[in-house]
Amino acid sequence: MARLAALQHAMSPDIESNLETARRMLEAAAKAGVKLAVFPEVQLSPFFPVRRGNDAGRYVMTADHPAIAALSEMAKAHGIVTVANIYFQDDEGSRFDASPVFDADGTLLGISKMVHIAQFENFWEKDYYASGSGFDVYDTAAGRLGIVICYDRHFPESYRACALQGAEIIATPTCNLAGEPLDLFAWEMRTLAFQNSVYSILANRCGVEGETSYGGHSVIAGPDGALHAQAGNTESVLTADYDLTRRAEIARAYGWLGELKPWLKPGLRE
Repeated sequence: MARLAALQHAMSPDIESNLETARRMLEAAAKAGVKLAVFPEVQLSPFFPVRRGNDAGRYVMTADHPAIAALSEMAKAHGIVTVANIYFQDDEGSRFDASPVFDADGTLLGISKMVHIAQFENFWEKDYYASGSGFDVYDTAAGRLGIVICYDRHFPESYRACALQGAEIIATPTCNLAGEPLDLFAWEMRTLAFQNSVYSILANRCGVEGETSYGGHSVIAGPDGALHAQAGNTESVLTADYDLTRRAEIARAYGWLGELKPWLKPGLRE
C-alpha cells in the first residue's frame, strides 16, 4: 500500500513565494508518507487567465528556468513523484498550460501540455495558451502515470487515451472557482476513475485573488469509483492510500478497455 496526495493551496503574485509554498507542501507530504503528489494548475502564479489581456510574461518559463530545477530538487529531496504545473514556453516560442513531471529521483520525465483550451468568462485561456497535441503517460516510481490538465477532463476521451496507454493513476491539476459545481466535479472524477479503472487525482487551488475566490475541494477517487478523499476550501495536503495490485484486479474484472471497439478508441497523438 502506498499514498497519493493533492497539494491544495493558494498562490501569490511572487514566484519565489510560491516555490516556498511548494517546498513546504512537499515536506508535509513526505512526512505523511506520500509517494506521488499533484499540484494545482499554474501553481507559481495567480490565475492570470481570469481576465483578458493580462500581461503574464513574467510567469513564462522555458525548460531551463530555475523554478523547474528547484521543483526537481524538491522531488528528489523528498523522494516523491511530483506533478507540477506552470506557464511554459517551448523552443519555438509557443506558450502552454503545462505540467512538468518529476520522478522520485528528481528526473524530469517530460512536460505535458493541455490540449483543449477554454475560452469563456473567468477562463480566457486561448488568449494565453496554445494547444498540446496528445496525452502523455509516464513510468514512475509510483506507478504508470497519465496527465490530464484541467479543462481536458471534461472530454472523457482524455482519460480514456491515458488508460489505453496503460495508465494506473491519472493526475489532473486544475483551477476551479468557488462558485462552480464542485460536488459535480467530484462525481466527474469518480466516474472517470471508474470507467477507466484508474486512480484519479484532482488538485485545485484555493484562496482569493483580487475579487475571485477559488474553490478547493480537491478529490482523490479510486478505480471502483469510490471517493477516497475530498478537501475543504482551505490549504490541504489531501491524501489517500492506493493499491496497484487491487487496481489491476478491478481492471481485469470489468474488462472495459479490452472490450472497447477499435473504432471508438481515441487517437493518442495528432
